[in-house]
Amino acid sequence: MTSAVSSSWAGLVDDLITEEVLPQQWRAAFLAVPREVFIPDVIWRQVGDWLVPLRRADDPEEWLRRAYGSGYVVTQVDDGTPVGCEGRGWVPTSSASRPDIVALMLAAGRVEPGMRVLEIGTGTGYSAALLAHQLGPENVTTIEIDPELAARAQAALATAGYHKVTVITGDGAQGYPTRGPFDRVLSTAAAPQVPYAWVTQTRPGGLIVTPWNSPYQPAGLLSLTVAPDGTATGGLVNTTISFMQLRDQRIHRATIAEVVRDTDVPDISDTDLHASHLCNSPDARFAIERQVPHCEWEYVPASSGDGRWCMWFLDSATRSWARFDYRPDTERWPVHQFGPRRLWDKVTAAYRWWESAGRPPATQWRFTITADRQNVELQAMAEQCLVVSDHLPAP
Repeated sequence: MTSAVSSSWAGLVDDLITEEVLPQQWRAAFLAVPREVFIPDVIWRQVGDWLVPLRRADDPEEWLRRAYGSGYVVTQVDDGTPVGCEGRGWVPTSSASRPDIVALMLAAGRVEPGMRVLEIGTGTGYSAALLAHQLGPENVTTIEIDPELAARAQAALATAGYHKVTVITGDGAQGYPTRGPFDRVLSTAAAPQVPYAWVTQTRPGGLIVTPWNSPYQPAGLLSLTVAPDGTATGGLVNTTISFMQLRDQRIHRATIAEVVRDTDVPDISDTDLHASHLCNSPDARFAIERQVPHCEWEYVPASSGDGRWCMWFLDSATRSWARFDYRPDTERWPVHQFGPRRLWDKVTAAYRWWESAGRPPATQWRFTITADRQNVELQAMAEQCLVVSDHLPAP
């Protein structure tokens, strides 16, 4: 690392502390762990629609700037086999998270010296190194489903002096009971359905911290406390961050072309409810997601200079869709709906319910994880209690 990069990185870390994103006790770890050791020589950057490889040997200054920058670094595309020509990728499948996101995860985990931690999703191994620096390598177990990523992370950890970290190649959704129970389970992969194995492998009073998402609400960080009765309860502590998902829980995001046919004959109505109210607020999105499962939305900007745009609501399973057409200089807008689920009607009804409940924040919903289900409950008002239960696969 050059002196200029070192100074810039130290300034970034101090900014995270000043902004109260990174607890002061993590400063030494962030400065001591060499981030560049964990960034592979080939990374990817977005160029148009494609992820284009950036090789360290071709542009070492740009590579180093990205390795120690404030953004995330894409370290794998298309599960290791780029689908485009000349190594170009389409879907990022592993990355080094933004430093502020790493800091948020560690702060949410409330990790203290002496604790034993299971990390789900080793990725580059950088977060495992930070944990090892803080807790001691022998207290850190990390599991990665991709053998190539696991091997590369293990080599990087050894190079950085953390060879005693236990790196497991396996399915993170199953955890690693051999070294449990753990004080903390920290996942770097989003889990729409929290695996019950994580609960059984966390000691009573311990925490599970994992990103959470759904088709309609794409971001959130969930913190759960494990109880002696084998349940885990908690809620979202952040609704702005998003991560890649556990591979067996990946949400397929349908394209408009997959759902909509030229031969569809939709019902047409109009509305005075602007679509932005349904999609911009994470609090509203969460309430809608809970009541209208399997629905996603997509904004399509104007293709001309007349200021018109549209918002699509899609359910690929039932091939249902709705489209809100924005037109300037009017107070009512047309809505088209097609399919067995009237998605606009359902989404707007859920939004109105959220308004009537006092616009509760997403952080007010309570998650409870048991052996066979994931309950999500809101009691914003006694007479308007909503409980949604997602059945989980058997452990």
